[in-house]
Amino acid sequence: MAPTYFLISCEHGGNRIPPIYRQFFAGFEPLLHSHRGYDMGALRMAREFAAMLDAPLFASTTSRLLVDLNRSIGHPQLYSEAIRNAPTAIRREILERCYLPYRTEAESSIEEALRQGSSVIHISSHSFTPELNGKVRNADIGFLYDPGRHLELDFCNRWRAALRISAPTLKVRRNYPYRGTADGFAGHLRRRFPADLYTGIELEINQKHVFEGATHWGTLRRLLLETLQEVVSSSKFAAPGKSRYSNKATTAIP
Repeated sequence: MAPTYFLISCEHGGNRIPPIYRQFFAGFEPLLHSHRGYDMGALRMAREFAAMLDAPLFASTTSRLLVDLNRSIGHPQLYSEAIRNAPTAIRREILERCYLPYRTEAESSIEEALRQGSSVIHISSHSFTPELNGKVRNADIGFLYDPGRHLELDFCNRWRAALRISAPTLKVRRNYPYRGTADGFAGHLRRRFPADLYTGIELEINQKHVFEGATHWGTLRRLLLETLQEVVSSSKFAAPGKSRYSNKATTAIP
């Protein structure tokens, strides 16, 4: 069996807008501090996953309202309303400065690991707002994956089972609050890499746990770290050594 290397990413880690583009966000400042501006808590979780696994971390602190790194080129939500009507040259510049370097470098690291004979498990860290359009989200944790890829299904089932044993009151749902096969970076990578070599999991954490305060939020993070360690320590997913990309961090900063 090929050795396994882990890669952690966080596409929505912050709400920063580079100074050269701030003019387009006049009047949109409240959005930057909302769930639409960034995934609260996701970057902290991603950093802790990377540290535990001694894995490379690809993370952006630029707001998704500038350009959404988890959307494909051509997707109607690639740019927010603040940027959508900006001149074509500006949108192209944003794509080349912020979007393409992030996606290309993360993808290249996977290609290199595969060339070395490894398989890759990619965990993308996200969080979701507790309520959207007046509807309460009925989950604490969500795992997004492609159910047609058996390694992704198995990984999520094992992680969910470990969480149910350690925290039976925690509501853990699969492919919620979004479908794992919806447009996203992991979906793009699945089209590039075969199912037996690339496993892409998107973790979604309900932001209500971040709002509960440092003690509660810290307890949940430790729980996720401990249960993930249980899963990756199994013979099926264990990594025999360190990745050559160990703890490399990339941020989408122009």
